[in-house]
Formats: sequence, structure tokens, C-alpha cells
Amino acid sequence: MSKSPFFGLLRTGFFVSALLISGYLSNSLTDLKIHICNLQILLSCESGTKESTQYLETLNERLETAVIPARNLLESTRQGFEAAKVKAPALPHIGIAGEIRIIFGSWLHIRLNTLLPHCRYQTPAYLTDTITRLLDGYTAQKGKPPFYQKAMIIIDEHCDVNNRKVFDQDNKGFKAIPNALKGRVFSDDDQFTLGLSLVSTEDNIPSCNIYAIDAKDSGAFFTLRDNGVLRYF
Repeated sequence: MSKSPFFGLLRTGFFVSALLISGYLSNSLTDLKIHICNLQILLSCESGTKESTQYLETLNERLETAVIPARNLLESTRQGFEAAKVKAPALPHIGIAGEIRIIFGSWLHIRLNTLLPHCRYQTPAYLTDTITRLLDGYTAQKGKPPFYQKAMIIIDEHCDVNNRKVFDQDNKGFKAIPNALKGRVFSDDDQFTLGLSLVSTEDNIPSCNIYAIDAKDSGAFFTLRDNGVLRYF
């Protein structure tokens, strides 16, 4: 029995995708191999703690650079394949790394299934990319998110002493969050347009909860948070 033309298209598409990924990422992967080899050597030496940390930071930077174009390529090829499946809905962006919703009528809530990464030198690109994709998914399905003339962002990490990743608040990569929301939820991130609060809630299930609200609702928000009401929403 002959195969459907769709299978030929699928096989060709994967082959083309592999070639494109190779073209996009060859330089990044070469750098990764070099850094991994150097890192293995350093980790075998007891005195290599500082150097190993520096190499790990460089390694993560290379990984971020490689992941974003690969993710973009995946989305473009996935859309092409799923377009041929008339009865199959496209995989929503909303399920990539968390969820996005509106609570209490006008508050934007983004929940990421991870904690904020360390950000000693630069804003983590993959975090901005993930939030952008969640916003894109919400816009495609339900319309534009709320827009605030004066906004307040509350970043509430749920974690405990055993599952937390970064101990100091000023070492967390929170700057990626307003960068991803600027222009879509508020116009600018200057000091008179945007307020920012970074807090933590003890929880044995780690997650990062991002709330964007109207600045005038800040008092009501923290009253609800202090009373534990937000845990049920």
C-alpha cells in the first residue's frame, strides 16, 4: 500500500529542518563542545571552583544563544506540519513553560514552572523569549492582555530552602520580565510608569508567579497576598 504524500512531506520537512538547525547552530555547538571539555578538566581539579563557575556561566550563555533560534525553527516547522492536519488543533504556545491568565477581572498572572535564574552579567534571553511566547499564545486565543498606564509588577517566587536556586534577590534575573512585558502590558519601564516588587512565598513546589496590575491596585494586591487569598487563584 502506498504511503500518503503527507509522510513524504513530513520526512522532507524534518530533513530540511535538520539542515537549517545545523546552519543556525554549528558555531554555537562548536563553542559548547570546547567549553564542556574545558569544564570537565576544571571540575576534576579541587582548586578549579572559581574557574569552573566562570565556564558554567559561559556555557549557559552559549546554550541560551543556541536554544532561541532552535525554538523559533521548531515553531515554524510545527505550524507547517499541523496545517496539513485539518482536524488537529495547533499546539498552543500557552503550554510551553507555564500558564497565563487574568484574575480579579484585570490582573495579569503569569506562572512559570521554574524559578528565576542567576543573572550576574546579563538578562537571560530564554526567560524573555518564554514570556513573549506565553503572551503571544494568550493574544491568539483570547485577545490582547490588559494594558496599564501606570503598572506594578510583583514577582513572587514560590520555593523553600531546599529547592531554591539563587539565594540573594539582587542576583536573580528579574530584569527579563519587565523587558518582555514592556510595550504590551505597559508603555515603558521608567520609574514613573512602572513599579517593581520582588517577594518570595514558602512552598515545596517551585514556581515563579508574575503579576502585572494597575499601580493603584497595589494595596489591594498585598492585602490579598498577606491573607493567603492568592494561593487559591
